[in-house]
Amino acid sequence: MYKSIIRPILFSFDPEKVHHFTFSLIKISSKVPLVSNLFRSMYNIEHPSLERELFGLKFKNPVGLAAGFDKNAVLYNELSNFGFGFIEIGTVTPKAQAGNPKKRLFRLKDDKGIINRMGFNNEGLEAAITQLKKNKGRVIIGGNIGKNTKTKPEDYTEDYTTCFNALHPHVDYFVLNVSCPNVGSHAKLTDKDYLIELITEVQNLNNGFQTQKPILLKIAPDLNNGQLDEIIELVAETKIDGVIASNTSVSREGLKATDEQLKAIGNGGLSGQPIKEKSTKVIQYLSEKSNKAFPIIGVGGIHSAKDALEKIDAGADLVQVYTGFVYEGPKLIKDINKAILAKS
Repeated sequence: MYKSIIRPILFSFDPEKVHHFTFSLIKISSKVPLVSNLFRSMYNIEHPSLERELFGLKFKNPVGLAAGFDKNAVLYNELSNFGFGFIEIGTVTPKAQAGNPKKRLFRLKDDKGIINRMGFNNEGLEAAITQLKKNKGRVIIGGNIGKNTKTKPEDYTEDYTTCFNALHPHVDYFVLNVSCPNVGSHAKLTDKDYLIELITEVQNLNNGFQTQKPILLKIAPDLNNGQLDEIIELVAETKIDGVIASNTSVSREGLKATDEQLKAIGNGGLSGQPIKEKSTKVIQYLSEKSNKAFPIIGVGGIHSAKDALEKIDAGADLVQVYTGFVYEGPKLIKDINKAILAKS
């Protein structure tokens, strides 16, 4: 029903407007008596074989929603009804910011992809905390944090630590987003020495809390093997809890979209099916080269149960969806969990 009726209607409108409309629709419908129960009965699968224990957390299943969908933590309670094992909110920055000028979100329908240059648009740290205080405890929540666009390089760390300190009581794990291609002055965030400095600072803060929260690093899919070797060294040196592979790509290789279409769209991060193989190769390289020394969350181009299993076979301990959720609908989560259960 979603792909045959609902998606064609939604895809006939502007992607960003549809995103907000869909949020409102899910929010309103979930307030109708028994609707949330109906969603849970339709999409949830619970079985001991689906459970995963990683970095001190117990996930009811290994399928999560990637950051960027529920940026401001306004819908995670309702989205938990669709069967996710965990939901990542954000990217959250200390101050609210509008992001890049519109139009900034584009569908590549023939490629089953999306190009975005949102630019960390979000309502800021305090707004996210207000929403997270409404947590009903149905699902593990990750907090994806970043810097404000106008923050000077010498103040990057302060942005991350501000978010970390304030969100610490309200999320179950953290993700340092240092790989989004849509924020300005990005180069420093890819420097290994700076990343060691940033991770160490956040870990020191973490140690000051009574309960420590896992910290993960989100990396780009466009890294070469030498850069991936540096990531492995970075994890070994800092003992960070894990890696999310991967973020969106700046590559435009192998797309069905024409050069004219891509030129009209302009720059931005590519997600969905076109980056499936690239992200899987990154996962496999990190897993094999490190001898599975750290947990990996695999994300990028998961549009089917088969896609998810490929990520897991490559070395991912958990997987996340975003663009696949938009294209395939909530049944995708159930399909993945059923396939994992059948294989167990």
